[in-house]
Amino acid sequence: MARTEGSLRRVVKVGTSLLRGTADRPTAAVIADLAASLNRACRRGESIALVTSGAVGLGCASLQMGERPTAVEALQAAAAVGQGRLMALYQDAFAVRGLAVAQVLLTRGDLASRRRYQNACRTLEQLLAWGVVPVVNENDTLATDELRFGDNDTLSALVAVAVEADELILLTDVDRLYSGDPRQDASAEPIEEVRDLDELARLSHVASGGGQWGTGGMTTKLAAARIATSSGIRVRLADGRDPAVLDALLAGGKVGTVFQPSRAPLPDRKRWLAHALLPKGTLHLDAGAERALVERGASLLAVGVLAVEGEFGPREAVRLLAADGRELGRGLSTLGSSELRTLVGRAGVEVVHRDQLALV
Repeated sequence: MARTEGSLRRVVKVGTSLLRGTADRPTAAVIADLAASLNRACRRGESIALVTSGAVGLGCASLQMGERPTAVEALQAAAAVGQGRLMALYQDAFAVRGLAVAQVLLTRGDLASRRRYQNACRTLEQLLAWGVVPVVNENDTLATDELRFGDNDTLSALVAVAVEADELILLTDVDRLYSGDPRQDASAEPIEEVRDLDELARLSHVASGGGQWGTGGMTTKLAAARIATSSGIRVRLADGRDPAVLDALLAGGKVGTVFQPSRAPLPDRKRWLAHALLPKGTLHLDAGAERALVERGASLLAVGVLAVEGEFGPREAVRLLAADGRELGRGLSTLGSSELRTLVGRAGVEVVHRDQLALV
């Protein structure tokens, strides 16, 4: 179904640190407040998708674990316990407000395949057209390390890209982005606006790791902001511990940090190439190849390839690195790694066609 003209579409991501709750405000209360805020936005005609963490954390709480497990099988088992509890809380909280929710569990492989990515897009689009709130989480019960997003900040950005959202809201346990970690640096200055991708790239020094129960941190939130803003999506980052903050964000208030969308966003297929692919190998390029890709929008030829890393087949994804190690882009190789190694440096052999390549 076509999207209603003029209606806003938002993706809201809520992290484990919020959903674990506190003695004064347990998980059920957090989710009830979240549902109340999103219900008000839906009643205004907005479309909302929710990306949630929390399955592992709730599973650990149910099992009375004192700390998050590290073994993959233990994490998967804890997620299996917690996912049902998590969805029951969401279903109850939204049902009393007359809204239906749908559980959508994804792995990285679901979005790395172009066909499965398009299927996921269509499913999410249909749910939004029906007025259903998709509740999206990583399929922690089944995902292996190779197919994991690693954090739900990245997942939320990819969902925002998939549904062509206007805005991605990242709810966390800090009130905004700072020039340093305010918990350790008293001189850290608040950052209210990040205007473009260049400014965002300069902020990598402020990133920090996640807490005990989460997998993200500011590093993954900045990475999510890069994915979303390069696709033309505004990103808002703010403190989700106070229910009034989300209401203010949904009303367009100046709360937290806003990351402005790129003025020249990537087209749909390029977004998928740049952000959803799982690279199977790496190609190291010389300066001439870098200039051809960046300045002329050319295809990559074997003559500009210095070295090949990894094992991959034809039409599998590869990363393209400049001579100094910077990632230039990603694309689908026309050749497998074994054949390509025999052709490195040879003129006239196309390795990645420009239509199958996205600069990052």
